[in-house]
Amino acid sequence: MNKPDLKDQHHAASTWRSLVRQAQALLMDEKDPVANAANLCALLFDSLEDVNWIGIYFLKEGELVVGPFQGKPACVRIAMGAGVCGTAARRREPLRVSDVHEFDGHIACDPISRSELVVPLLCADQLVGVLDFDSPLPGRFSAADEDGAVAVARVYCEAIS
Repeated sequence: MNKPDLKDQHHAASTWRSLVRQAQALLMDEKDPVANAANLCALLFDSLEDVNWIGIYFLKEGELVVGPFQGKPACVRIAMGAGVCGTAARRREPLRVSDVHEFDGHIACDPISRSELVVPLLCADQLVGVLDFDSPLPGRFSAADEDGAVAVARVYCEAIS
């Protein structure tokens, strides 16, 4: 069994602490959910290595609808429970998938994506959407990435509340 690389985990945790601070500075004076989603996605996409898509899907009338994102054109609508995004939204918990080709029901918006991390946006305990990260590398997202993405999602929700 491979041992986790503590140096990499420490680096990831440090990167996410910095991103949380930057997100707070960027979002806290604005309440508009779309404006904040756009700036948050740009910040994350510009700051994280080995990602090919970062975006927010908003929950609208029972389905996820693409919002601001960085990367190639995306699937516009995702049913609750479908794919990684819809599954994370339905479960209302983060979902980290090392190889999306092995995820039953994966929706391939970009065929080069291999791993995915999705964090539900639970604002005042209401599901407003999901924050979605894709990478062309299998196993790209670690537990530290999941924790950091959850913290950034919390900042987003605090800003729009």
